[in-house]
Amino acid sequence: MKLPGKVAVITGVGSGIGRAITLLFAGEGAKIMGGEWNEQTLREVEKEVLQAGGEMIGKKMDVSRKSEAEGLIDEAVKAFGRVDILVNNAGVMDLNQGVGEMTDEIWERVMGINLNGPMYTSRRAVPLMVKQGGGSIIHIASVAGLEGGAAGAAYTTSKHALVGLTRNTAWRYTLEGVRCNAIAAGGVETNIVSSVDLSKMDPAGSARAQVYQKIIPAMLKPIDIANLALFLASDDAKMVNGAVIAADAGWMAA
Repeated sequence: MKLPGKVAVITGVGSGIGRAITLLFAGEGAKIMGGEWNEQTLREVEKEVLQAGGEMIGKKMDVSRKSEAEGLIDEAVKAFGRVDILVNNAGVMDLNQGVGEMTDEIWERVMGINLNGPMYTSRRAVPLMVKQGGGSIIHIASVAGLEGGAAGAAYTTSKHALVGLTRNTAWRYTLEGVRCNAIAAGGVETNIVSSVDLSKMDPAGSARAQVYQKIIPAMLKPIDIANLALFLASDDAKMVNGAVIAADAGWMAA
C-alpha cells in the first residue's frame, strides 16, 4: 500500500476524477474525508469505500463557502487527528464566454469553486501540516491553466491562478516539509459539463475553443489522473514540489 494510515481530504468526490481518486486512495490505505455538494453521489462513493473495507466520512458541502471549506479540514482533524493529504479537485466549467461577454454571476461562481475553495482548504490545512512536519497538497488544475484557448475567460483565469497558488505554496513551505503540486489535466471523460447549462454556452467562444479542442490526441479516463495523484501524494514523490504536470496525452506538445 502507498498510503497506509494517511488522512486524505478530497473535494468533489462524487464523480469523475474525485471519485476515482477517493476509491484509489482508500484502496491504498488512506482514511478519507470527502467533500461533495451532491448528497446522492457522495453517499454512493462513501458506501463503495466502506463496503470495500476502507475508511471514509462523507460531508455534503459547498467548497466556495469559506466556513464549509474550512469545516471540511476541521472535520478531518476531529475524526482522524491529522491531515496528511489535501486534494482540491472540485471544479466547474464556464460558458466559454470571453471577457467581453462575461457575467458577474459566472465569474464569481467559477472563481468561488475553482480558486477560492482551494485557497480556503489550503489555508486551513497548511498550518496543520507544518505542525505535523509535512504534508502533500494536490490541486487538480487543467491545460487551461497553462494555455489560453481551451475554455472561457473565467475557467482559464481560475486555473492559471491555481497554478500560481501551487507554485507559491510549494516555495513558501518547502522548508517545513509541505509539498504542493498541480495536475494540468487535458481532456478527461467526466461529467463536468453537467455543471453548466449547455443551452447558454456562448456560440462564438465555443467555436474558438473547439479549434483548440479538436487537436486533443486522446481522452483520458479519471483513473489516469488518479494514478498521477497517488504518486504525488505518496513518499515516492517526496522530492517533487511545485510541479505542474500535464496529463493530457500530449495535447500541449502540439
